[in-house]
Amino acid sequence: MRIGDIADGVTRGVEGIAASMSETFLEPVIRLGVTGLSRAGKTVFITSLVANLMERGRMPQLRAAASGAISAAYLQPQPDNTVPRFDYETHLAALTGTDPHWPESTRAVSELRLSMKVRPGGIGGLLGAVTGPRTVHLDIVDYPGEWLLDLALMERGYAEWSADTLARMRERPGGVAFAAALALADPGGKFDEVQAQGLAAAFTDALQAAREAGFSDCTPGRFLLPGELAGSPVLTFAPLPEPGAATPRGSLWREMERRYDAYKAEVVKPFFREHFSRIDRQVVLVDALGAIHAGPRAVEDLRRAMTEILGAFRPGRNAWLSQLLLGRRVEKILFAATKADHLHHTQHPRLTAIIQALMRDARRRADFAGAETAAMAIAALRATVEETRSRGGESYDCVRGTLLDTGREAALYPGELPEDPGQLLEAARDGAEAWLDAEYEVMRFAPARLTLRPGEGPPHIRLDKAAEFLLGDRLR
Repeated sequence: MRIGDIADGVTRGVEGIAASMSETFLEPVIRLGVTGLSRAGKTVFITSLVANLMERGRMPQLRAAASGAISAAYLQPQPDNTVPRFDYETHLAALTGTDPHWPESTRAVSELRLSMKVRPGGIGGLLGAVTGPRTVHLDIVDYPGEWLLDLALMERGYAEWSADTLARMRERPGGVAFAAALALADPGGKFDEVQAQGLAAAFTDALQAAREAGFSDCTPGRFLLPGELAGSPVLTFAPLPEPGAATPRGSLWREMERRYDAYKAEVVKPFFREHFSRIDRQVVLVDALGAIHAGPRAVEDLRRAMTEILGAFRPGRNAWLSQLLLGRRVEKILFAATKADHLHHTQHPRLTAIIQALMRDARRRADFAGAETAAMAIAALRATVEETRSRGGESYDCVRGTLLDTGREAALYPGELPEDPGQLLEAARDGAEAWLDAEYEVMRFAPARLTLRPGEGPPHIRLDKAAEFLLGDRLR
């Protein structure tokens, strides 16, 4: 072991002890990680959660809010000086202004600190009268779910990753175009930078096409969210078919393999060390309705992706991750199916059952790691209202809202989700190209214009229940 590795471990150990002492003797800190895959609604979730913790009139299922235990909540500068601040004010203005619109999605790590004055026992509580209020800090860490999926790369060499990726791409949109670019390359031939850039660009386009079609596992995550790494060698590689003979130095295969290994060492591992290893509560947001609309293959891809994500919460399976966490593990994990407002409330139990079934393998891994898990259907910002319409003598439970693409108001009957989620998962596992007995419609709604009364945050569905699960035990 190198001296640098020892020093790094000692430093992290001291930081962990200091954080523990601060939490025990000074002011407790809850570090809440919020992640999910593209279009799952991370930005909206954080914005609405913070707004509703500051104005708690719509949070009856958060017991500390209902009892009056939270006497005040306010924003403070975050403790991590090198992490961008989550732009709460801009996002809230986008959602609640005179021309409401969805804010920009997550493209990098960001953080926000919300501090709450908490009186134990609530208003009139004896314990609160004796001890007085205390301050609890909620540090919310927002990061793309695509980056969390990269954990699976750490246990795969370049040859295994290439074979698996090429096999998946054959069944996905964008795969044919990438295969055409790949056909012009000789993996055992001499490396050429221009050719490498062309292959990386074609690979990125294929990942983008798959994501647009509703697929979830589109790794490596930084290819779609490159940030400051755009154009760098760690993002200029692509999967190749393994040559039959040994590859010499200077070959295309050897250089692609070197860059893949550099991506793991210089991009993936630092993310887990600097951000993920310090999280103790986690929300995984899932656009299950979007995957269902995209078809069985997208649902199966989502199931596999979420199982891979939960590998990050079972550190015993990853020796290098166990060393980074130094015994610290995520305590609670919430799987939240977003956009519940796209369905009538009578369908919400079925959506919850589907997310539970989708996450069954993933939850078993998390439970094995000692984490408490829960699944629920939520809408961090409610964009629709419910109504029942009659047609041809039949009644239909609909949702009505403003369509994002046209600006017109419309009522939607999205179809009924199956009572048995196995009907969806069986078709997904079998690789069916389409649902045999139903079509599930999804419309994109714009946020509704809001008139918020004093003391009220934005309207939502079960955001208070989610907050109770994630934070309630630390606010009593």
